[in-house]
Amino acid sequence: MKLGWLWRSVVGKLWMTIIVLVAVVLLILGMFLLQYIDINFQNSHQVKVLFIVTGIIGFLLSTFFAFFLSSKITQPLIEMKKAAASISGGDYETRVPIRSTDEIGDLAHAFNRMAHDLDSLIKDLSLEKNHLASILRSMSDAVITFDAEGNVTMSNPPGDKLMAHWNSLDWVEDEDNNSCPGVPKPLLDLFGHVIAEGVDSSDKIHFLNGVWSVVMAPLKSNDSVRGAVAVVRDVTEEFKLEKLRRDFVANVSHEIRTPLSMMQGYSEALLDGFADSPEERDELVQVIHDESVRMGRLVKDLLDLARMEAGHTELKLMPCNIDALARRVHRKFTAYAKERDIRLSCELSESPPLHVQAADEDRLEQVLTNLLDNALRHTPSGATITLSGEWGQPEPGQTEPAYVVLRIADEGEGIPSDDLPYIFERFYKADKSRKRGSSGGTGLGLAIVKNIIDGHHGRIQVDSTIGKGTTFTILLPVDLNHQLSKRSS
Repeated sequence: MKLGWLWRSVVGKLWMTIIVLVAVVLLILGMFLLQYIDINFQNSHQVKVLFIVTGIIGFLLSTFFAFFLSSKITQPLIEMKKAAASISGGDYETRVPIRSTDEIGDLAHAFNRMAHDLDSLIKDLSLEKNHLASILRSMSDAVITFDAEGNVTMSNPPGDKLMAHWNSLDWVEDEDNNSCPGVPKPLLDLFGHVIAEGVDSSDKIHFLNGVWSVVMAPLKSNDSVRGAVAVVRDVTEEFKLEKLRRDFVANVSHEIRTPLSMMQGYSEALLDGFADSPEERDELVQVIHDESVRMGRLVKDLLDLARMEAGHTELKLMPCNIDALARRVHRKFTAYAKERDIRLSCELSESPPLHVQAADEDRLEQVLTNLLDNALRHTPSGATITLSGEWGQPEPGQTEPAYVVLRIADEGEGIPSDDLPYIFERFYKADKSRKRGSSGGTGLGLAIVKNIIDGHHGRIQVDSTIGKGTTFTILLPVDLNHQLSKRSS
């Protein structure tokens, strides 16, 4: 093994070269002098022995020189070779000892400086990599990196979740998607454009009742696109809020413009003297008054709703007798129901009386008032409206009911099922039976009702059947503090 290393090493090759040179010199010298030694000298044997001794001494001297070179050249080179292998294995703190000040020492010093710089560079790169990874993990947006073939090479946790969700869907196979199997179908067109054009692109994707904002940039290397990175953000809520804002502005403009136009028109008619008799003048004044009341009610509801949604309205919580509240609201609408030939009944649990430990009685009266007024306006003559209340069923593990249940059921024409999820939105108008007539409200009543019930940490539900009627169900927590502690836990 050692001989094999000796033959392959620089010192071994140098040693063998010196030995061969010494042997060649001795042989040449012997070939030219041997005939003279045999003729002129009687004792040629001694001369031959002298040549042999000289050859042996030359061999020994060359061997000693070879081992000297080995300690000065070969060993430092071997140590640097081992150090280089250690560094390539990831041990960047490996250093070689410096034993001389010659070229070998300079090489060792340069090697150590290179190892130090490489160690610092790797540490800086690792720090930047960890910093970038921390940023990607902390991002709420999904970041996904694709290679040129469309395979995912890297993604952050939101990206993993989004890809897992999209990959779990059943896509319709097509030829375009086969070329990029790792790219989800919603991103396929944008990915193809970025790879082909090599420019940043952005788009809003409407998919599965959601909206995603996608910004995709190419990854370039030597003027060639080697992939793309996509930042995907779920903007469904922002899109809905923006649509709600636009609809709100349009609806408010319409609702305010109508009474203003009527007030202006009728007042101009008065100013121009179109009212020939006191009766006509009183009729015009009455219309102006009604429209001003309607606009004032709209502004008041808008302000109430804005304060509720901004959290500026504090509920005055105190023990509340639901029985007394329901009967009071029932009496308030009894006369109006008789005028419309509508039977208005109140059915409450007799024992024990309904009550809650903490509620804003005025706000709850506003809730029942809005719901009953809404029911009366959309219930035909001869039908029935029922205001009922009862204790809710105890929840699992409890002996006392957690909610008081109030219901307002009418026998109107009902609400279409497609409109039910949206009836608590501001100014939303359902089809036909729920469209506001001339004596209608502001379109904000149900939105206010939902905000008040949410403020009590209760729930409101609606069930409706076309041609049979609509039922609003309110669940008020009996112990508000208990419900708050349950939700926080």
